[in-house]
Amino acid sequence: MEFLSHSFNAEHAPEIVFFDLETNVPKKGGERFWVLEFGAIVVSPHKLTEVESYSTLIKPKDLSVVSVRSSRSHGITRAAVEKAPSFEDVADKIFSILDGRVWAGHNIQRFDCVRIKEAFDDINRPAPNPIGIIDSLGVLTEKFGRRAGNMKMATLASYFGLGQQKHRSLDDVRMNLEVLKHCATVLFLESSLPSTLHRQNSNWNGYPGSTIMTRSRSNGKSPSREDTSRKSPPSSLIGYQRTVPYTRGSLGKMAESVRGLVSKAQGQPTINQILKHSHSLLR
Repeated sequence: MEFLSHSFNAEHAPEIVFFDLETNVPKKGGERFWVLEFGAIVVSPHKLTEVESYSTLIKPKDLSVVSVRSSRSHGITRAAVEKAPSFEDVADKIFSILDGRVWAGHNIQRFDCVRIKEAFDDINRPAPNPIGIIDSLGVLTEKFGRRAGNMKMATLASYFGLGQQKHRSLDDVRMNLEVLKHCATVLFLESSLPSTLHRQNSNWNGYPGSTIMTRSRSNGKSPSREDTSRKSPPSSLIGYQRTVPYTRGSLGKMAESVRGLVSKAQGQPTINQILKHSHSLLR
């Protein structure tokens, strides 16, 4: 496996698919997750333009796991999925959009990758395989730091004024990409004037003692069960161990630039490409 060099041909770079799952929230130990919605966008790695998108609600085998009412304004209800296709009905499309591409998303190695493999196991079919994984939770924790607060997507989006997270798959993956663009732009600017811009942000390195407030903390409300049970970052973000349903060897060497948080294969683009092109994302 070779790292990217000046001979890298962007025209032949594998596409990146950002994807997200919405699931039920198990109410007690022993209960399982069921995929209720799948959403994905395929983006060009050298321009970060969206070239394809797909989303679908999915009816679980056990409808009782879906709440009649959702605590979220855009949440998925039992009525919404009652007439949706089963996972088996949409498995071919999901496989085709995921297999053989670079997978990207927020906390996907710990959550979404596991759920995808479980869903394909349920229907006795081989699961799609990535040629590399970019988990924005690990990448942004390592590269951007906790200057925005905790590493939840909603917090990062709020920090950049990108609106409220809807917790719907297609909306969330597009927000994920926008968050990455904004973080990359900030890092690009800081690298241009490191002695000036980076110094002013260095106080965020000590996040645990900072006064940053998330929305739930500032209004005195506790986050809902739906906000904390599925894809919330683990309490210790740096150096935590993820459960990954794909062997590390199949993902290639770990890129040194993110110290093991980004798996990459032959010729695969990494977050450094996003940084390289971030100057074109300024608005």
